[in-house]
Amino acid sequence: MPGCRIGLLLACLLASGTQAQQATPTALLPDILVTAPATTPSNAASDRLITAEELAARPVSRPGEIVEAAPGLIASQHSGEGKANQYFLRGFNLDHGTDLALTLDGMPLNMRTHTHGQGYADLNFLMPELLGGLLVRKGPYGANQGDFATAGQLDLSLMDSLPRPFIQATIGSFGHWRGLAAGSFSLGPGQLLLAGEATTYEGPWQRGDNLRRLNGLARYSQGGAAEGFSLTAMAYSARWNATDQVPARAVASGLTSRYGTVDPTDGGQSQRFSLSGSWHREGAHGVSRVNAYAVHSSLDLFNNFTYFLEDPVRGDQFHQRDRRWLLGLNASHTMQGEVFGRPLQTRLGVQSRYDDIALGLARTQARSLLFGIRSDQVREASLGLWGDATLRATEWARVTLGLRGDVVGGSVRSDLAANSGTAQQAIASPKAGLVLGPWHATELFLNAGTGFHSNDLRGATVSVDPSDTASRLSRVPLLVRAKGAELGLRTRWLEGLESSLAFFVLTLGSEILFVGDAGTTEASRPSRRVGVEWSNRWQMLPWLALDADLAATQARFTGSDPAGNRIPGAPNLVAAAGVTLGDQTPGWFGSARLRFFGPRPLVADNSARSQPSALVNARGGYRFENGITARLDVLNLFGARASQIDYFYASQLRGEVAPVADRHFHPVEPVALRFTLTVPL
Repeated sequence: MPGCRIGLLLACLLASGTQAQQATPTALLPDILVTAPATTPSNAASDRLITAEELAARPVSRPGEIVEAAPGLIASQHSGEGKANQYFLRGFNLDHGTDLALTLDGMPLNMRTHTHGQGYADLNFLMPELLGGLLVRKGPYGANQGDFATAGQLDLSLMDSLPRPFIQATIGSFGHWRGLAAGSFSLGPGQLLLAGEATTYEGPWQRGDNLRRLNGLARYSQGGAAEGFSLTAMAYSARWNATDQVPARAVASGLTSRYGTVDPTDGGQSQRFSLSGSWHREGAHGVSRVNAYAVHSSLDLFNNFTYFLEDPVRGDQFHQRDRRWLLGLNASHTMQGEVFGRPLQTRLGVQSRYDDIALGLARTQARSLLFGIRSDQVREASLGLWGDATLRATEWARVTLGLRGDVVGGSVRSDLAANSGTAQQAIASPKAGLVLGPWHATELFLNAGTGFHSNDLRGATVSVDPSDTASRLSRVPLLVRAKGAELGLRTRWLEGLESSLAFFVLTLGSEILFVGDAGTTEASRPSRRVGVEWSNRWQMLPWLALDADLAATQARFTGSDPAGNRIPGAPNLVAAAGVTLGDQTPGWFGSARLRFFGPRPLVADNSARSQPSALVNARGGYRFENGITARLDVLNLFGARASQIDYFYASQLRGEVAPVADRHFHPVEPVALRFTLTVPL
């Protein structure tokens, strides 16, 4: 398999921290040195390492879509190019990240107690060309997986260095322009990697997105596999207009087009600055890893999802404000030993995090303040201790037992004293795994474990509705338990082909759902998901690779309720297939990818459903002898008229005398061309 020798692939599948590894080049530049997550052998059939080469071969329309390399995952968008993606995995409508933990070199990307939804994870600051790999772990089976890691966890890593600096320019349909410059240089005993990016985009919308995005990165790394460290600084800024989802009745009546908007003043701006570092050392007593991070982020969102339902004169636009500092430290130590003469690996770790957050919600008109609804100062901290032990009981059996303990708590100081207070909760999460084989290049996996996601801390201290102080509100638990199990196999019985099959079940103590009129999420009923995933990658020839993935899930609320037991937005079928042509030698290369997004119930009684969609993106290009690369990406190749996202809720248009329950959708962009030229310096 190009880009990762089989031995390295087996070693690149499950642990914490970051360790320098050599990998083959990406599709853009030759001979790139990358960093992959430090790892131990795979412990679940659904574990997967996506190499830098595989990531670089994917034509994507926006940075966050790069995580669709994870089998069964959809990353959509419904509200402007600067907003976090909408994620779907294992029958979850994950909103902007709830129940899916995302990290970059150990730095968490999910924001808890966020103004727009619990677990909000914005990937717009990523420069995909600098990613060194993506480690996919599904289910709550790993002891080092904490908050939000119920449906799964995605661990992204960055490259350490490039052999040559390069500049890259992209021009495309609908006012898309992107410039990227990156290079690494020797600095003392280490390497300094620098990169900068600027992007503009209007889109097919009646009112253009007017996206203006700037990115910068500086990373210093030193050492190798035995001992080393890295220090990374990142800066990101973006502003945009947003064409949010539109009601189907407005399009059918001609009030607006598919690419129109009801409130043309929606939009936002976001900034993110981070400093992170990691260190690892292998000694006589094992391998130690430490990573620390400091993040400052800000977000302002102006949304109007219900139009004139609350205020028939001035409209329902609201402003969500989030300002935060995020600090954290993770450390782990891995030891090798024996029990009764059999190899034993023991891992111990600690994960700590502190969020200092200023939150605001206000009613606005055309982004001008009308009145405030609530303002909160939140301080939230967590501490997680974890450990696991893996015993190779026989040559064909490996057993892992793990335990994790977490304490999460903090304080809320609200402008409404009744909603101020403190909350704290602890939770223990046992884990277990069994791996049998290999026999005939095939391994069997059995995993079980518990995990959790946190709820908004404000929901654990609230007493009254800030919009109506006479209305009492019930408090929600701070932590919600998830229980999961998985049975699967992985085989390499045919040379070049890796295939995995996994059956899973996952129960959740409280589902988190999107609320249209509030523009945020709230805790709901318990749920259960049962599903199967089938993933395949076949390197048929050095220049030809095929892959195909299928995920089918039944998602239901548990218990009896007259409203119904379907989970709104939960997909029951996701499929993907792709072909990649060419290797890293000069000449032609290309790829094509199909993404199928199955129908979803939009209300609990299943009376309204979304339509399925099938999108194809394609790429063709040529790599010259001197290293210059030219490529053409075609997005939505066949011009599918589909939805990125669908909701069903009540809204009221100007002139309507009462609310109307309707499907609200955000369309897929039409066919778009993007031409990219990369020039090594």
